Amino acid sequence: MLELRPTCENCNCSLPPAAKNARICSYECTFCSDCVERVLFNVCPNCGGGFTPRPIRPTKNWKGNNYLGADTASTTVKHRPVNAAAHAQFSAELSLIPPESR
Repeated sequence: MLELRPTCENCNCSLPPAAKNARICSYECTFCSDCVERVLFNVCPNCGGGFTPRPIRPTKNWKGNNYLGADTASTTVKHRPVNAAAHAQFSAELSLIPPESR
């Protein structure tokens, strides 16, 4: 089950379940679109993978009890600000490789 983390791991801005600016990597590391574009250059600082928009969980029980009311969003904040200089060095080579080829 996707965790739906409540904030950006870098800047700690709020990312509620319906946030259109939430981005995740394949390990569910969660960042806002501004940080992904301007700080991380589409390179996850934790795994080196790329990011995709986080899916939005339905708020209504349309079918099979698969909705936000049954599977609530996480309230656990993972605020781990990225060292921009260290990440620039880490991501320099990786950002030249498309995420699907990393």
